[in-house]
Amino acid sequence: MAGALASSIYQTLIRRNAVYLTSIFVGAFAFEIAFDTSTNKIWDTWNRGRQWKDIKYQYMNKAEEEDED
Repeated sequence: MAGALASSIYQTLIRRNAVYLTSIFVGAFAFEIAFDTSTNKIWDTWNRGRQWKDIKYQYMNKAEEEDED
């Protein structure tokens, strides 16, 4: 079973250098997007209510009220 899997991976990805390098670059790009998305989601969860995007409306409303006076 493992030999068949290794053989199939070799035949599809590693046998040709261009396909091997392309698969490495595509894999690295996909990993970067997934890692960035997940770390941003974790950061936003841990810092909910303390970021500018969460409290912006409070300051925007105050600025509009001051402009009306």
